[in-house]
Amino acid sequence: MAGQNLKFLLCCANGAGSSLMAQMALEKVLKKNGITAGKIHHCPLSEGKSSAAQYDVVVCAQNFANMFGDAEKKGVKVIPLKNVMSAPEIETKLKESGIID
Repeated sequence: MAGQNLKFLLCCANGAGSSLMAQMALEKVLKKNGITAGKIHHCPLSEGKSSAAQYDVVVCAQNFANMFGDAEKKGVKVIPLKNVMSAPEIETKLKESGIID
């Protein structure tokens, strides 16, 4: 899955604060690793659950990861995080998932 133009979805409870901060952290990690995303979108869980299958990667808090089981079955990588605003954790999880080298 490593490569350019992946579509990323970042979800938090309300889609305003922490998912936006997570998006900024993700953008920092992708830039550092020379990856250009095809699309990055942040949203509330309600929207994320219904649209996750349209993305390659879903990033969310650990306690929400189980809500994306259907998307995972369709090949979407779900990246659960302890701290969604932590660029180092995002980078580590993306490396572990094979999204970045």
